[in-house]
Amino acid sequence: MLVLGGTGFLGPHLVEAALASGYEVTLFNRGKTNPHLFPELEKLQGDRDGDLGELRGRKWDVVVDNSGYVPRVVRASAELLADNVEHYLFVSTISVYADLSRPGVNEDAPLAVLEEPGSEEVAKHYGALKALCESAVAEVMPGRSASVRPGLIVGPGDPTDRFTYWPARADRGGTIVGPGNPGDPIQFIDVRDLAPFMLTMLDQRLVGAYNALGPNPPVTIGALVEACRSASGVASEVVWAPLDALEAEQVMPWMDMPVWVPAQGEYAGAGLLDVSKSMAAGLTFRPLEDTVTATLEWWRSQPEDRRAQPRAGLSIEREAALLARLRDG
Repeated sequence: MLVLGGTGFLGPHLVEAALASGYEVTLFNRGKTNPHLFPELEKLQGDRDGDLGELRGRKWDVVVDNSGYVPRVVRASAELLADNVEHYLFVSTISVYADLSRPGVNEDAPLAVLEEPGSEEVAKHYGALKALCESAVAEVMPGRSASVRPGLIVGPGDPTDRFTYWPARADRGGTIVGPGNPGDPIQFIDVRDLAPFMLTMLDQRLVGAYNALGPNPPVTIGALVEACRSASGVASEVVWAPLDALEAEQVMPWMDMPVWVPAQGEYAGAGLLDVSKSMAAGLTFRPLEDTVTATLEWWRSQPEDRRAQPRAGLSIEREAALLARLRDG
């Protein structure tokens, strides 16, 4: 197995699962992110954008593209490897879909279109660029490639703190502000479930796109908050903030209230995508409580200065301001 990337968040989980399954793994990256990981593995150094020399003339059974965001760059790696690998797995995203306003979106739904042709601004056109990356791989390696489309990838070690915000917040105790309706559905994927499913895709040489998120059936934001409170064991209460209160305090779904989006409007279906195709292929989900407990244990193990600077969610001050608004009616 060749992994393009492999030392961030998903990468190490995938590599560890691959090694446990008997794969011989080679990593290709710039050597900048967690270079201490996997000292026993072959590591090739280069840059996805223009410096692929270390890959020339080498053969692998499978390649996992864990670091592709720009179609031009992904096409270059696919073209270079096309004659030297059997199967190419591209890590995509559910952001490729053009419309998430309705539940039940499956892999055949229309994809986002790049509104500024030629643009490589990933932050601005993330979903559309990922969709073009998928197309590039499929064109270069027809019948020998697949795309896995995760939602929010969560679990111990997540550097973004998006899911982690909730168990960490419960661990602080006091009054927790919950977003919207506690019955709003949410979906995500534990990295420890995603990695083995990717191996299944490779082992079976699956072709095409596969949504990879869960659990199934979806859980709710209320269930997540309650699971976090239970795991922490710290006394707390929850006050739910309706949409108008969130908007009044400029508290944004997903960005300020991670994992959650309201079950209405532009992203009303973002917590209810269809994962039946992936489940039929072998995707399974661990219990919500497992993900919450493992994430909390990891968070508690982090240095104090790291825990003092969470990278997602409401700050203490903003949550207090929102809570004051709610109490004032």
